[in-house]
Amino acid sequence: MREVRLRFCKRGRLKYISHLDINRAMSRALSRADIPLWYTEGFNPHPYMSFSLPLSLGVESLCESLDLRLVGDISNDEIKERLNKVLPEDLSILEVYDDFRDNSEIMYSDYVYKFQFADNEKACKDINNALSQEEILALKKGKKGKKRIMKETNIKPFIDRFNISVRGDMVVLNIRLLAGPEKNLNPSLLFDTIIRLIDTDYEWKSISRISLLDKDYKPFR
Repeated sequence: MREVRLRFCKRGRLKYISHLDINRAMSRALSRADIPLWYTEGFNPHPYMSFSLPLSLGVESLCESLDLRLVGDISNDEIKERLNKVLPEDLSILEVYDDFRDNSEIMYSDYVYKFQFADNEKACKDINNALSQEEILALKKGKKGKKRIMKETNIKPFIDRFNISVRGDMVVLNIRLLAGPEKNLNPSLLFDTIIRLIDTDYEWKSISRISLLDKDYKPFR
């Protein structure tokens, strides 16, 4: 038995399907590609599959990863080739490798947000001002007893750095957020917070996760 990591991208229409659906899609593709997976023992055997960091609904990514345990003799190149033949459009394997780090080492994630507004220059300044405040209050769903309420949460400590500019007909925000098993900021919550704080209608958006980093800002692999 050996372990491998699949690095894959999720783009286009597939950004609208959930993490659970991605799990199912990968399971079916692995079966169709006849990848020799290792199965757990016991009453209900199932293949070992472990994703690094679940992706929020509506977010594209160029740096997703899935860890597998394999039996039998199959090369990493063959795994990549077989899977890409059976995976749906907008979901593709970028790399398969053996030597990889533990998911607990993930500390940061880089995102690119793209917006369109009636006045991009003004919106760019407003977003910069909002993200530069010492406190950024987001509204998160919570409970008070049995009653569901909206709670204010300061998300400023989850933002490591950012840069925003107008490029062509879009406002582009590059931002690094805390990520990983202990501290993680949902990029969709940040988007909703930005739009609420600047109180401006937007015409179009996209959010993409482009990299995962460790505590030293080195690429996580």
